[in-house]
Amino acid sequence: MQTWRLIVDGPGDGAWNMAVDRAVLIARGEDTVPPTLRLYSWRVPTVTLGRFQDVSDVDMRFCREHGFDVVRRPTGGRGVLHDDEVTYSVVASVADGVPRGVSASYRVLCGALAEAYGRLGVPAGLTERPRGEKAAGACYLHATHADLSLGAAKLSGSAQVWDHDVLLQHGSFVRSRDTAAESAVFMLGEDGSARLGVETATLEAAPGGAPSVEVITRAVCEAFENCLGIGLAPGSLTDAEIDSARRAALDVAVLTGGYR
Repeated sequence: MQTWRLIVDGPGDGAWNMAVDRAVLIARGEDTVPPTLRLYSWRVPTVTLGRFQDVSDVDMRFCREHGFDVVRRPTGGRGVLHDDEVTYSVVASVADGVPRGVSASYRVLCGALAEAYGRLGVPAGLTERPRGEKAAGACYLHATHADLSLGAAKLSGSAQVWDHDVLLQHGSFVRSRDTAAESAVFMLGEDGSARLGVETATLEAAPGGAPSVEVITRAVCEAFENCLGIGLAPGSLTDAEIDSARRAALDVAVLTGGYR
């Protein structure tokens, strides 16, 4: 059984969180760290833009006035407003057992995510067919085969990037959603908040309401171990990863000016 590194971080700045994910990807590609599952959260509400997404999809003035960070992800996809959630990132290679290719790797990793939701009492399933607004700048108004749904509502989205044979995938376990703020950030119009309320779901759908961060963390770890046949060993970033993340944080910040 292969042992993966488990990193459980507290709240971080948006630029730092994205820079760390990228630093781990680089380090795994250099074979200086083991495959890694990282769980983290956000110091303030943070918008992450997809790698190639236009900044014009976001109301930067609203974000500035409300103290929201805006950063760019190393992965693709549309914009996400992160707030009351547990975010996961997986960095692993084909040699670690991750299938080569976007579709195959999504199926395997999203299977672990679906099991984690099941452990939390939420019957999540892979989205059967793409739906939603293809032109929407907000990730949660568009669902693909890489996403998890609860019935007809999008529950969780994930994004990927490959560096040769090494994969970074990250996404969110959303405890609750401020649909009004999300609608304003992505300029969705008068009915944006209502549409998000109907077309998305959160862990508030779990029996008894949204589980605690600790309960979510335990469910994710148990699901990954079971589905991937791995063991998780608590660890931390190496000095080289920290140095790499500090340099990268200056590049990914859009509004905040970098890591603080």
